[in-house]
Amino acid sequence: MATRLLLLADTHVPKRARDLPADVWRAVAEADVVVHAGDWVDVRLLDELEARSRRLVACHGNNDHGELRERLPEVARVEIEGLRLAVVHETGPSTGRDERMSAAYDDVDVLVFGHSHIPWDTTTASGLRLLNPGSPTDRRRQPHCTYMTAVVDAGKLRDVTLHRLPPRSAG
Repeated sequence: MATRLLLLADTHVPKRARDLPADVWRAVAEADVVVHAGDWVDVRLLDELEARSRRLVACHGNNDHGELRERLPEVARVEIEGLRLAVVHETGPSTGRDERMSAAYDDVDVLVFGHSHIPWDTTTASGLRLLNPGSPTDRRRQPHCTYMTAVVDAGKLRDVTLHRLPPRSAG
């Protein structure tokens, strides 16, 4: 049985957007597991994602304080259909990331991270898959706001897709 994942990070609601884009809420409804790599900013989004997700795996980010830090770990770890997955907000500079994360997370198959708002999809020499979905609300210097979907099937990650969101209308 395949498990559909939605990967999010750096939502920054309500500072960067009043809410998640409609496309992301549709993806939440379709996902078996929602993975959020931190920088929520407000606990209300955590409450809503917990209520609307079949399963939520999440960590806190550097912009998360108070109740968010009380309720969410710095690193979340889960096994999905035999695939070992960890979620963390920060991984440091891109230079040397593969080697640092391979050493720090030698017990997982996939590491989902955030912080940079820059989509990232690489596999390290040790076989660790590194995924950053970007941000669905704050593109910074990126051309688009983004999120990712993927499928876990028989312990393997497949169909990793970066989704680009249309520009938000002013108003």
